[in-house]
Amino acid sequence: MLMSQESHTSYITELICSNCQNTFGIHQLQNFSDCCHKPLLVRTTGRPLDRNEVLLNQNSMWRYQELLPLFDQSNRVSLGEGMTPMIRAGSIAKSLDIQIVWLKDEGTNPTGSFKARGMSMAVSKAKELGVDKCVVPTAGNAGVALSAYCAKAGMDSLILMPSHTPKIFQDECRYYGSEVVLVDGLIDECGMMVTQFEANGYFNMSTLKEPYRVEGKKTMGFEIAEQLDWVLPDVIIYPTGGGTGLIGMWKAFQEMIHLGWLSPDHLPRMVVVQSSACAPMVDFINGNTDNAPYGESKANGLAVPKAFGEDLIKKIVIESKGYALTVTEEELVKNALQLARLEGLSISPEGGAALAGLKKSIEQSLISLDDSILIINTGGSQKYMDNFRF
Repeated sequence: MLMSQESHTSYITELICSNCQNTFGIHQLQNFSDCCHKPLLVRTTGRPLDRNEVLLNQNSMWRYQELLPLFDQSNRVSLGEGMTPMIRAGSIAKSLDIQIVWLKDEGTNPTGSFKARGMSMAVSKAKELGVDKCVVPTAGNAGVALSAYCAKAGMDSLILMPSHTPKIFQDECRYYGSEVVLVDGLIDECGMMVTQFEANGYFNMSTLKEPYRVEGKKTMGFEIAEQLDWVLPDVIIYPTGGGTGLIGMWKAFQEMIHLGWLSPDHLPRMVVVQSSACAPMVDFINGNTDNAPYGESKANGLAVPKAFGEDLIKKIVIESKGYALTVTEEELVKNALQLARLEGLSISPEGGAALAGLKKSIEQSLISLDDSILIINTGGSQKYMDNFRF
């Protein structure tokens, strides 16, 4: 029997500064910490929660509702996001002579990407706290997701998007009723424009500049554990732009350890993969300081010149004994096409970057051929068809 929304009790207690651990009220509208200018993270209680009871909940990301920061479920804004397939990529594994390759296919989410998770949670919480209009800088998919969820919630949305973004992303935002402003430059230039719209009453939904998109993304971590029968893979390879998904998954793993759902003795090594055209996190993690300016990528979501959560991402990579590497633009496109042609999957260029990162990891002896590997495909291919042409 499905647990009713009315019987739900959230295990969330407060927000904390990710840098100094100062606490912030979860019942007030928040962006990032004013003490350290760093992301705010949700803290859960230490109360026990039986995972078998959770599994009785609905088959979406909201099955983990006790561990999500929504208190009045009438404010839930959902399009059926989450519970995306975990696919064993047998042909890819065979081609690489590696034992196990899993692929988490986030392209099956509403609006075609994993951004649906974060925006479902963030828009739900914004609605609960009285927000009626939102603004976001985006490389594409986040803008589409915000547009759809704001439409569902009856909110206004404003999308700031690089002018070179494929037109299909622009058109889809307008399709849901959003106002779209095109900006010369990358997503960081869009981000710098947000404050002028905040002054006009728009709530800032930028990556990690509000606390709840990461909470939606963390449900990927819960699903990975559940779908693999509570034994995590040895390595997770994640195509990284703003890094919210990586932060969210690691947060979910820690929460499940505290709940007794997972053993702390087997956590995955977290691997950051970026395009060589725009690799600020690889540079930051590896200590590179003399790189050329960052540019565009055919994997739009990877073209983030500076991640607001860079300290968190680096900390997770170090804690997990992971690493960070780059792949070329040609490699990420080539590998997306290989996944499509060997596995019959609709793969974004970002997903292609993850497979390219797996191959480079093997070449550099960073992983064992006996390791179980999970690669994350963050979106479907349909919106990127022009990007697949050199």
